[in-house]
Amino acid sequence: MEGEKKYITVEQLKLHNKPSDLWISIQGKVYNITDWAKDHPGGDAILFNMSGQDVTDGFIAYHPPSAWKYLGKFFTGYYLKDFEISEVSKDYRKLASEFNQLGLFENKGHGALYSVISILAMLYLVVYGVLKSESVLVHFGCGCLLGVLWVQGAYMGHDSGHYQVMSSRRYNKLAQFLAGNCLTGISIAWWKWTHNAHHIACNSLDYDPDLQHMPVFAVSTKFFQSITSTFYGRELTFDAVARFLVSHQHFTYYPIMIVGRVNLFIQTFLLLFSKRSIPDRALNIMGILVFWTWFPLLVSCLPNWSERFMFVLASFTVTALQHIQFTLNHFTGDTYLGPPTGNDWFEKQTAGTVDILCSSWMDGFYGGLQFQLEHHLFPRLPRSQLRKISPTVKELCKKHNLPYKSLSFLDANVTTIRMLRNAAQQAWDMTLPVPKNLAWEAVNTHG
Repeated sequence: MEGEKKYITVEQLKLHNKPSDLWISIQGKVYNITDWAKDHPGGDAILFNMSGQDVTDGFIAYHPPSAWKYLGKFFTGYYLKDFEISEVSKDYRKLASEFNQLGLFENKGHGALYSVISILAMLYLVVYGVLKSESVLVHFGCGCLLGVLWVQGAYMGHDSGHYQVMSSRRYNKLAQFLAGNCLTGISIAWWKWTHNAHHIACNSLDYDPDLQHMPVFAVSTKFFQSITSTFYGRELTFDAVARFLVSHQHFTYYPIMIVGRVNLFIQTFLLLFSKRSIPDRALNIMGILVFWTWFPLLVSCLPNWSERFMFVLASFTVTALQHIQFTLNHFTGDTYLGPPTGNDWFEKQTAGTVDILCSSWMDGFYGGLQFQLEHHLFPRLPRSQLRKISPTVKELCKKHNLPYKSLSFLDANVTTIRMLRNAAQQAWDMTLPVPKNLAWEAVNTHG
């Protein structure tokens, strides 16, 4: 006891780190969220990953000011006694407060309106071109345009998942399901499940699902030790099949990006028909059925199988540019093993992300995610504000001697291929032991 307050130490807080006993600290106050974790809108996985520690920076990043009023019912009555806030965290919290006072989180611009109009216009042109034209070139162009539509739909789903782009939560949720499930065939439930975990555990080899692409890709030689994915709850086995695929990953990178969409379809089905507890499962399945109704029907309207193949391949190839962009943002970032920690939030985001340099007129093409660090630090910030805050973030990194990685699209590709090649050459080294395992374990992969 100190005065009228009750205190626990950082070490005591660490003991409450299990799903059946889950405590966290926010600004020095300790909360018991054991029973509520399953109802957390962002999923329970990220809470389990951050349990038993201070999560103030992560809470500030992901929650609007209105969320603070809901914490009271979880308060244990204890305060954290010996927790020290780093100078970086102090500056980060101050910056978040300043952005909030300036109204940057609420000033969304007209991005959502432009996105909706462009998506509807592209959808009309694609359908019209397929149904009304007999030209092979027109059909090829429609396939490419459909790929652009999917890219913009993904950005729309991404934005609405991070912050409210519409006038109400109901319309925002509708935008998510239309842009994600119905238009792109990718479940918004799957996206939230993996994407939130990625943000919290940015570039953790065993906690971040966005780096767990075994047996196809290995962004670190640590994967050669068959590490266990905490997110998927299984071993990422480095066996003979994985060694063969990884040793050629710098050659297969771009071809796999072209068909990467197939993997997203598979992951969607694996999650929606799994035994996991999934919010709005029926609605997600209904949205997927909408996609798998209109898309095959549209393809079937093409005159022959060669044009159908060309149409699908063209659309997939265009979306590959988006898949490549996502990997460029993180594949060459610093990686680590273990769970994320709450007291180095800013440092982990700067270490694990790479920005892509581009002119402002290309912001729509990149969906704002060329400012990857800015987005990771302030995920609720509308994409129209990311370019505006970039100089401020750069100055803060400079102040604390932290990296601010920014490369052109070409240089980012070169750096990524070089990294993949270096890992591939080490995978090829046959002196490394390869554990015996069934081929099924190699091909039945998630992520």
